[in-house]
Amino acid sequence: MKALSTAGATLFAHAEGEEVASLPLAGGHAAVASFRSPDKDTPNEDCALLVALTEDAAVIAVADGLGGLPAGEQASRVALETLAAALGQARADGLETRTAILDGIEAANRAVLALGTGAATTLAVVEIEGRRIRPYHVGDSIILLAGQRGRMRWQTVPHSPVGFAVESGMLNQSDAMHHEDRHIVSNVIGSNQMRIEIGPPLALNPFDTLLVASDGLFDNLHLDEIVERMRKGPLQQAVERLVRDARTRMTDGAAGAPSKPDDLTAVAYRLPGKRHGAERST
Repeated sequence: MKALSTAGATLFAHAEGEEVASLPLAGGHAAVASFRSPDKDTPNEDCALLVALTEDAAVIAVADGLGGLPAGEQASRVALETLAAALGQARADGLETRTAILDGIEAANRAVLALGTGAATTLAVVEIEGRRIRPYHVGDSIILLAGQRGRMRWQTVPHSPVGFAVESGMLNQSDAMHHEDRHIVSNVIGSNQMRIEIGPPLALNPFDTLLVASDGLFDNLHLDEIVERMRKGPLQQAVERLVRDARTRMTDGAAGAPSKPDDLTAVAYRLPGKRHGAERST
């Protein structure tokens, strides 16, 4: 996987390989996967960003350039490079991370608009500070937090007609997976109407798993399937399992199972437990 590192920021852009990267981050551990859709030869339009701020603070972000629009891969990369620059400047100026993220998202929107190509991207960002996290998102890339026993603690609502229909109870999750309008996104980076949704601060407990991922994952595995796979075992193995099973669905969907070839990017993060600072194997 192609990773570019500078000043504490690591950008995973236009990945085409088959490996899952694993690295320490903010007192915990992160695992990153980004793969091109199996049915195309054009670049992977997803990017992931990890920014280490201090020993116990960091930012994780995933951007998914919109397919069907020009330069999706450029939009996602520009958005994350702009966010990384804003975080670096804020650290130099002593500004709060929350301010830097909001300023960075606004600057990313201006930068993508300035491309002048009609390109757009989603953007999902998580601020980590010690044992607390805070999510921010634009679009339908999803942030979720699950406990070690498989309990869903929190997730974002996709900015899409289908996402809002599920949230309101008008559509169930199973039907949403197969809905003909699932690909429509109503809020993006690269729009004059862009809006940032800020989630609540959340406590991150030992062995909880935070996941930030593009819709290439969520269009091929049901939510309960994702949670079940990501909560078990060492973090890198959990992400490998998620990606393997989602990509199998993309190319060989069983009858009635979701199957939508797409670029797929996932970043998982977990704090260690108290026992020797290590992850449990189950």
